[in-house]
Amino acid sequence: MGKTAEASNGTKAGKSANVGFRPLGDKVLVRRDKAGDRTESGLYLPEKAKETPRIGTIVAAGTGRTNHKTGDLIPLSISKGDRVLFSSYSGTEVKIDGEEYLVMTEGEILAIVQD
Repeated sequence: MGKTAEASNGTKAGKSANVGFRPLGDKVLVRRDKAGDRTESGLYLPEKAKETPRIGTIVAAGTGRTNHKTGDLIPLSISKGDRVLFSSYSGTEVKIDGEEYLVMTEGEILAIVQD
């Protein structure tokens, strides 16, 4: 995976979208989905056999990137609350108030998942 960083603030993240963390530019903060603990046939998987999910929910998003030629802001095509698919080694892992997240650029996101 990517690098790991520790972040700490005085707020309680819990399942709230307000984590006291604001990504800059075209960066987003993603909460990875939990790994399944059973196979489709109902067998329990040991911890080592679980596949790391590549789908998550955007918890916070930056404002977009700047066009360096014109200085205009190019807004993100994704937003807070979107479920997204990303590659296995995308992003940088951060831990905020004991919960793990990924910080990645919009370019590392492959698709928006439609449920």
